[in-house]
Amino acid sequence: MKAHDGMYIDGGWRPAAGADTIEVVNPVDEQILGRVPAGTAEDVDAAVRAARAALPGWAATAPADRAARLGALRDVLSARAEEIAETVTAELGSPLKFSQAVHAAVPIAVAGSYAELAATYAFEEKVGNSTVHHEPVGVVGAITPWNYPLHQIVAKVAPALAAGCTVVLKPAEDTPLVAQLFAEAVHEAGLPAGVFNLVTGLGPVAGQALAEHPDVDLVSFTGSTAVGRKIAAVAGAAIKKVALELGGKSANVILPSADLAKAVNVGVANVMSNSGQTCSAWTRMLVHTSRYEEALDLAATAAAKYGDRIGPVVNAKQRERVRSYIEKGLAEGARLIAGGPEAPRERGYFVSPTVFADVTPEMTIAQEEIFGPVLSVLAYTDEEDALRIANGTVYGLAGAVWAGDEAEAVAFARRMETGQVDINGGRFNPRAPFGGYKQSGVGRELGVHGLAEYLQTKSLQF
Repeated sequence: MKAHDGMYIDGGWRPAAGADTIEVVNPVDEQILGRVPAGTAEDVDAAVRAARAALPGWAATAPADRAARLGALRDVLSARAEEIAETVTAELGSPLKFSQAVHAAVPIAVAGSYAELAATYAFEEKVGNSTVHHEPVGVVGAITPWNYPLHQIVAKVAPALAAGCTVVLKPAEDTPLVAQLFAEAVHEAGLPAGVFNLVTGLGPVAGQALAEHPDVDLVSFTGSTAVGRKIAAVAGAAIKKVALELGGKSANVILPSADLAKAVNVGVANVMSNSGQTCSAWTRMLVHTSRYEEALDLAATAAAKYGDRIGPVVNAKQRERVRSYIEKGLAEGARLIAGGPEAPRERGYFVSPTVFADVTPEMTIAQEEIFGPVLSVLAYTDEEDALRIANGTVYGLAGAVWAGDEAEAVAFARRMETGQVDINGGRFNPRAPFGGYKQSGVGRELGVHGLAEYLQTKSLQF
């Protein structure tokens, strides 16, 4: 795979300040794909200074012109879709078909949505005797994860650019190659120098330097709740705006009237997609006691069909983390009906698709985010019990409700403490707001609500 040995700063590739590098490893065969620079605080400072210098010009650019640039970026990404998919498959281990359908296609759609929004959004409005202006918040520090590497980049960078902000991106160290490819696309699309900058590196070094930098006006972070707390603390000390998309432990609530086979099969597929490395995955399946055993049979059968076709998890540390949760589930009394902690292959970071029965709400596997292909199936006695279980974690990112009657499902969903709920398998909408309640985060991504995160408001009275 192609790997740049420098940073993309101020419209070009320049040497890193230090000599340290990060190995990029293929999770399927554990072979080294390449090396990228391990950025330092000096690299971050250079990138932030470039973004700060470019801010006045980009903020003053007409929204229609910003929209045209974003449209050009979307077109470049679309032309390189196959290369994007192959790159994500190599560094994340995602099966190629999934990379094509999700890792490449979704961010292209999101980029297109912001090209349209930049051209149509009301950046100025009249409110009585006032004119309200929606202006860019400034320089954005974007810190992105490895699980959906390009989607998370585009979901931050595209709205920031649409708003008139400039950006410094620090991508996850496990998947930096697609971030470099994105920087190439930005360059090819003709965005002005300094509007977008890329610094590869480790979170505790480059990520922390970016979050702490006094000339960064907003930090947008997607990742673990633990790291999100640290970023919020750093930003709070400087009264700096944050947008945090953090962990999840989403409930898939199957009401008694639902099509059980469809609900269970879609629910299992949701958890196994991307090898379970999805913050919004429905990792808790809630089934009424009257249909519980039937649901277990369906879930075990569905999980067995996946084998190792779901691909590996991202690295050895993540594999051991997931396997330790499986062992903890067994130790706490959950019953294994599919998969287990044993490695399905001798080589690669694979974890068996795993389903637990007899899970109780207080068990560790029902409370903590595992971030692997592990499903917990819990029984409930009535709707109030189901609601108590569904809302009974510190998270509130996503969820699902299934019922024979849509109104019944909607009524239950409205009582769930979570940011997004799919009704009877509702399709993903790249224009709908995505984000969490409680410890799942602060702020929203995607669509007009995602754009608003990168704006600040000024009113002029006449």
